[in-house]
Amino acid sequence: MDKYHHSQRLLEELELVLRQHSHWQLTPPDEQLLTSTEPFAIDTLDCHQWLQWIFIPKFGQLIALQLPLPTQFEISPYIEEAMKEKVGVNDILSVTRQLDLLFKQH
Repeated sequence: MDKYHHSQRLLEELELVLRQHSHWQLTPPDEQLLTSTEPFAIDTLDCHQWLQWIFIPKFGQLIALQLPLPTQFEISPYIEEAMKEKVGVNDILSVTRQLDLLFKQH
């Protein structure tokens, strides 16, 4: 399986896990909250909101358009810290760690 297909499968799995643990929102946050320039939109969004409204859509767009995928990134340490008290964090980390590993490979 190529990186595009593998990434798409992991994004779908991430969405499913977020939904299963009630971290998926039906209503998007205000548009101004989505325009943060801080890493992970840490100043305007909760971690699960960043995953849903920024990470998954932007990464999905790269996949859909077959654009170059990022390299050498790691999001799990942030998720582990930001969601340490949240229900389902281990399930979420299971998926994000797979993404991290996929993009550490050369």
